[in-house]
Amino acid sequence: MASQSIQDIIEAIPSHYRGPGGAVAVLKHGDLVGQQVWGYADLQKRIRMTPSTLMPICSITKQMLCMILKDLERNPTPEMAKRGNVRLQFSDALDQILRPEITKDTGIKLEHLCHNQSGIRDYWAMSMFWGSQPDGEFKVGEDGKKALDRTRSLHFQPGTQYAYCNLNFHILARMVESVTGEGLGDLLAHRLFAPAEMKTAALCPDNANLPPPCVGYEGTESFGFIPATNRIEWSGDAGVVASLEDMIAYERYLDKSWDNENSLYRAITQKQFFEDGTLARYGYGLEHGNVDDVATIRHGGALRGFRLHRLQAPSERLAIVVMLNHEADAEETATHVLKEILRLSRQQIPALKVVTPSPRWFGTFFDPDAQLVVEVRHGGPGNIVVSYAGSDETLTCLDGDRGQSNTMSGTISGDTLTLHRLVDNRLIHANRITAGKEKFKEDYVGQYHCAEVDSTFHCSGTGDMLYGSFDGFLGQGPAHLMRSLEPDIWVLSCPRGLDAPAPGNWTVVFQRDERGDIAGVVMSCWLARKIAFVKQGADI
Repeated sequence: MASQSIQDIIEAIPSHYRGPGGAVAVLKHGDLVGQQVWGYADLQKRIRMTPSTLMPICSITKQMLCMILKDLERNPTPEMAKRGNVRLQFSDALDQILRPEITKDTGIKLEHLCHNQSGIRDYWAMSMFWGSQPDGEFKVGEDGKKALDRTRSLHFQPGTQYAYCNLNFHILARMVESVTGEGLGDLLAHRLFAPAEMKTAALCPDNANLPPPCVGYEGTESFGFIPATNRIEWSGDAGVVASLEDMIAYERYLDKSWDNENSLYRAITQKQFFEDGTLARYGYGLEHGNVDDVATIRHGGALRGFRLHRLQAPSERLAIVVMLNHEADAEETATHVLKEILRLSRQQIPALKVVTPSPRWFGTFFDPDAQLVVEVRHGGPGNIVVSYAGSDETLTCLDGDRGQSNTMSGTISGDTLTLHRLVDNRLIHANRITAGKEKFKEDYVGQYHCAEVDSTFHCSGTGDMLYGSFDGFLGQGPAHLMRSLEPDIWVLSCPRGLDAPAPGNWTVVFQRDERGDIAGVVMSCWLARKIAFVKQGADI
C-alpha cells in the first residue's frame, strides 16, 4: 500500500466536505501514513487549524469512560479494594443514582447502560419537554440531578432492544465518581491519557468554556458560517477535548493493545448480545459494523458546530480519525477514506444491478408499537431512503419490494411496511398514513401536562397550522411548528435542541375519549418514546 496514495486520498477531503477547517489522520499498524490539516480554527480571528488544535471529541468520550470502568474492575483504588467486591460497589452506586422504581422493578444492570440497552430515554431529547432553549444552559450537577429525578419509567425492557442514550453514560460517570471518590477528569488523566501519551487531552465538561482557539460553526457555504453557541455541560457521555496529535497517540495506544487479548481495549470490543441471544452491534461505547466486507469498530461525536469520527478496521490494522469544526458528515468522511484505501489494495467490487423500487415504498407510515412515524422517499437509482431513527438510512433494492443495508432490511406489501432494524433488535410493522381531507377540528388547541416528566405542553394555532411549546424546570421553550399527517397524527419539528444533533421530528398522536373529545397526547422520537400528556384545558 503506497503511503503517497493515501495522502492523495485525504488531501482531496477538504474540497469534498467544505467548511471552516478540519483535520484527518490515517494510521496503519499504529504508524501515521497520512495526515491533512486545513482551514481555520477561528475564521473571525484568522487563526489556522493545526495538529495541536484542541476540539471537543464529544461522544467518543463514551468508550474512554468504559475503559476506565474496566480498569477500575481490574485495578481498584486502595479504598475500593478494602471495601471488597467491586461489582457490588458499582451496583450499589447505581441503585443510589436511579429511582427505586427503575432499579427494583426492571432488572436494569450496569451493562445495559454500557451497551445502550437500558430503555432509559435520552435526556438531551427530553430537555425539550423541560422548556430548554437551543442555546440554553444545562449544568451537570444541578440540572443532571433534576433530569434523573424525572426519569421514572423506560421506553422498553432493559436488554431487549437498543436505543442511543446519552443519559446512560452520564449515570455511569456519576457512579464511577461516587465509588472512587475521584473526578472523572482525574481518572481519565492518570488511567488513560498518561499511558496513551495523549499530552493535551483533558476533560472539559463546560462547552461554554472550551480551550481556545477552536470555534465550532453552524451553517453552510451558501448560507454562511456562524459561530455556534453551546452552554451545556456534560461529563461521561461526552466532555473530553483532544487534538489530532492526541487522537493519533490514542490510535497508536489502541493498536498496540490489539495484540493483547487481555487489554482494556480488547475487553470493550468483545461481542455483546441482547437477552434473546441476538448479536448486538453496540457495546461499551463502540459501534460495530462493516464497510463493504471489512469489519469496523467506530464511534462519532457531535456538538453544535463540531463533527468528529474515529474508525478502526482491525483486520487491516487501519485507523482513521476525522475532526471538523463544522457540521459536515464526519462519519461519511471516515467511511469514504476507508473505502478509497481499500480500493487501492483490492480488485474493484463489481457493481450490483440497479433494481427499480416499487412505487408502493414511498410515503408515510406509522409504527404503533413505538408511536413513531416512518417516512420513505426516493434515494437515487436502486435506492430508497428511510427516515425513522433521527437520520436518513439508505436501503438498496434487492427486488422491487425488498431492500437492505448493513443495519436494516425492509419489505413493502400493500400498505404495510416491515423493517427489521438489526441495530435496534426490533421488527417493525408500520401502516401507511393517507392524508385525509376532512376539516380540522379546533379541539387540539389547549394545555396538556405530563406528571411523570414534569412538563406542560401548549398547543396553539388554528386549522392545520398548529404550534407546540413546552414548560419545565429549564424554563419556557420556543414554539415549534406542527404538521398534520392525518387527523390526530402530527409531526412536531425540533431541528435545534440543546444537543447536536437535535431530536428532529417528534410524532404527536392525539388521544380521544369515548365521546370523541381530545383527552391527551402521546409524543415520541427515536431517542425518547411514548411520553403521555393529559389535556388540562384550552389556552387563552
